[in-house]
Amino acid sequence: MAETHVLFVEDDDVIREATQLALERDGFRVTAMPDGLSGLDAFRAQRPDIALLDVMLPGMDGVSLCRRIRDESTVPVIMLSARADSIDVVLGLEAGADDYVTKPFDGSVLMARIRAVLRRFGHAGGSGPGEHGDESADSGGLLAFGDLEVDTEGMEVRKDGAQVALTPTEMRLLLEFSSAPGTVLSRDKLLERVWDYGWGGDTRVVDVHVQRLRAKIGQDRIETVRGFGYKLKG
Repeated sequence: MAETHVLFVEDDDVIREATQLALERDGFRVTAMPDGLSGLDAFRAQRPDIALLDVMLPGMDGVSLCRRIRDESTVPVIMLSARADSIDVVLGLEAGADDYVTKPFDGSVLMARIRAVLRRFGHAGGSGPGEHGDESADSGGLLAFGDLEVDTEGMEVRKDGAQVALTPTEMRLLLEFSSAPGTVLSRDKLLERVWDYGWGGDTRVVDVHVQRLRAKIGQDRIETVRGFGYKLKG
């Protein structure tokens, strides 16, 4: 199996070099860049399998870089933020990031997050959408919810007949909802099934992805059940 190629953009020399070494020891091929502009150039030239982006970068900040990458690709993106409660976390997720890790981070935590994201995207031995026994992936055929159609075999979504472009994380989220329409799914359950968190996580990740999904499939398609979670309207 080919090495997974990681683009790592970090302006702190010590963190960049130490993390690159740790990733390489764990079997990844790493392209490390010190600023956002060189990071964008490297992304366009090399098309890595995953991007790790620090939020605070010279030249072009990590949120802007994430947005530029997302305009061109659905490659998984993990943001690195110095503060868990920073607005930058939400901005990064809204820009299209799939997850984030707070600095300073433990190497094992970073590796676990990277591998979880890669499994969702079908890399590193993962089976992609449906790996958790997702009922929608097993049902086959087309699921219809009003003007929304979910093709669980072709992994395509159409609204009013027009194809909707979803990232793999957004697709996995929609598959979870469409496997049990009308059933309330808690944020913790979604973190476990979509983000592969075997431990507690930041529910803002779920909230922002639901917000992004609503913008694509219809604001009223996914209902908030206050105090419990979300459900897909049948």
